[in-house]
Amino acid sequence: MSASIHNGSRKDINGRPHIYYDGYWIRYYAPPEETLAAKRDLLLSLTRRTFHHTEPGINTPGQKTEVARASYEAEQDPARKRVNAAMLAGALFNRATDIFTSIVDLESQGIEVHQDNELMRECSECFSEALELGKQVRHPSGHEGIDELWGEPFNVFTHTIASYYASRYIKISQTMKAIDDIAARIETVYERMPSFAGVGRIVREFARAARVECEMMKSDPDFFLNWPEFVTLKEQLKAFHPTPPAGISALARVQLQRGCRLLSDGTDLISYMAGVRVPMPKSKREFIEHLNDFDLDSQGVGLRIDSD
Repeated sequence: MSASIHNGSRKDINGRPHIYYDGYWIRYYAPPEETLAAKRDLLLSLTRRTFHHTEPGINTPGQKTEVARASYEAEQDPARKRVNAAMLAGALFNRATDIFTSIVDLESQGIEVHQDNELMRECSECFSEALELGKQVRHPSGHEGIDELWGEPFNVFTHTIASYYASRYIKISQTMKAIDDIAARIETVYERMPSFAGVGRIVREFARAARVECEMMKSDPDFFLNWPEFVTLKEQLKAFHPTPPAGISALARVQLQRGCRLLSDGTDLISYMAGVRVPMPKSKREFIEHLNDFDLDSQGVGLRIDSD
């Protein structure tokens, strides 16, 4: 049935407006009026959000850009240079936002700033370079694959607010699909192990709450309903303890411990995806590979019961 629904279709679900993208009905929020002030406010909001979901220590003030650049260019150690790249990206990010805020202030004083103005060109160059360096930026957990999040302010600067909102829905649908893929694989692996009985149901509920967390703006009053459910379901999964079968071997006991760690890791990954609203493909791929290895090893020590 979803094949007949076109992306961008809208309808109310449970009294709330939704928009359809790539198999998912997503909570819809109307974009604000297209003004420089509205774009500035969105940029500032995205700046706070981006630094909240990225590694610590890279929220470099814009006025420190040249110092950050000199340190980046001088560093020779590859691992340290990556961190310096992230710090320079943060400085460029903040400088671009500072410049755009100044442009809006000038406009409010009746001083028109054209697109070919030097300030606008520098703002664009800062965002572009920050976008490229942003590939080096990581999630606070150390996971990679969040450069899409880093690129959101650049998209707002170069496109209309309405087009940014549309790209947001596309990214949310991709993230929802990644969440569902991980949850489905966790459920498939663990439901074949009696020691983890009940995990599948909690994972399904957690994935549903994560999809809502992914689509919902914090200003939505419904956030106060979903967030407590999302947090408590996550806590249940993180605290889950399997029931060891009678006569369990030492190797099988090690596998149960490994299963707990993987369940916790998968729970965290789903939580990270819901927070940043990007699918984090590298992290998803690596986790599912680890999960598949665990599935095979569990069969070898007698923890897995196949239906066939």
